[in-house]
Amino acid sequence: MKSTALCFLALASVALAQDYDLLLQGGHVIDAKNQISARRDVAIKDGKIAEIASSIPASKARRTVNVTGLYVTPGLVDLHVHVFAGDGREYMGPSSVSSDDHTFRAGVTTVVDAGSSGWKSFPYFKYRNIDRSQTRVLALLNIVGTGMGGGADVEQNIDDMDPKATAARVKEYRQHIVGIKTAHYAHPDWIAVDRALAAATEANVPLMVDFGRFTNERPFEQLVTEKLRPGDMYTHMYLAAVPMFDANGKVRDYLFQARKRGVLFDVGHGGGSFVFRHAAPAMKQGWTPDSISTDLHIGSMNAGMKDMLNVMSKFLNMGMSMDDVIAKSTWAPARQIKREELGNLSVGSGADIAVLSVEKGDFGFIDVFGAKMKGTQRLRAEMTLRDGRVVWDLNGLAAPEWEKLPKDYTYQGPRRQGGGGSRDRVRRTPRGF
Repeated sequence: MKSTALCFLALASVALAQDYDLLLQGGHVIDAKNQISARRDVAIKDGKIAEIASSIPASKARRTVNVTGLYVTPGLVDLHVHVFAGDGREYMGPSSVSSDDHTFRAGVTTVVDAGSSGWKSFPYFKYRNIDRSQTRVLALLNIVGTGMGGGADVEQNIDDMDPKATAARVKEYRQHIVGIKTAHYAHPDWIAVDRALAAATEANVPLMVDFGRFTNERPFEQLVTEKLRPGDMYTHMYLAAVPMFDANGKVRDYLFQARKRGVLFDVGHGGGSFVFRHAAPAMKQGWTPDSISTDLHIGSMNAGMKDMLNVMSKFLNMGMSMDDVIAKSTWAPARQIKREELGNLSVGSGADIAVLSVEKGDFGFIDVFGAKMKGTQRLRAEMTLRDGRVVWDLNGLAAPEWEKLPKDYTYQGPRRQGGGGSRDRVRRTPRGF
């Protein structure tokens, strides 16, 4: 009896000593916010970062994962995607993708939908996509009320560009809407940009611009040196149409002037907005992105873009350091959308984590015109955590070996939220839809 009691007390003391749910041990942590780029252990408790230290004993955690030789970073933040995957009522329905199909396998835990919805369509986007996604989905609201929907001329419809209604929708859904977007406008005037700026000013959020058709009457130089405010973003910075170089092949000075006044430049690779003939020489001259993003949609994912890690790998092979590649894919975009609780591994923050490896070899990377750049490094997501749950595990780093489990073992890992026909994710369609 006494021995049984002693055994129980010993087991209880061990359990009490296990302060953490999960411990990532031996990895190289890169966290731009906290200026860490070194070997560190990362402990997780109740879905949050509990401790980061040079050494944390395995005895303090219920489960320890050895990530030696791998990079441990904040969950990636993709600033430009299209995930309003609908039922045919909206233009982006056929072109958008489901966020969860593409994010975790690429180390991404947060995406920002860039203008697929407008003030009229956002409630349906929230109901149909945001509320049903494991990925954190935020949004830039299109200045066009219907968003990118209903036909090719929708984003040219100035009668549907209502700054006050757009700003009101942002204020109503501040938890989800982080900015304004204008895109694809083709007329030789500033109406779309001006109304988007008015909405962004009213709502006190940043503006992202996809400039659409470049015209002499509406110079790109004026957009970035006069129109955009500090903190506003131009996406598609390596688009072939951008007037980037002078007659001698030098990056034109107005771009550096625009950055100096606080305008931010985002990659937004997409299916038509990234060419090596701009990116490679510009990178050598110091014209580097403020943020790295994909412009994910069904066209880009099956062409040169592929996924977030492929885009990041391009910059790694064009000479950007690993620390900078990670910073511009985590902390930088989080700051740009004023969501500084994201993109970092601060103690107390949500445990959104990407565990990445760097493959060495002979690789090819493709731009939107089908041109290839050779490279020797390629990023791969080994494991992704969302709020402390392992949601992607390429090589079973966090999984027990089957031979060591009981013969009647059942599923050991974290269950998918709402999976298996669970009713807790079923929602009624809002009135009016």
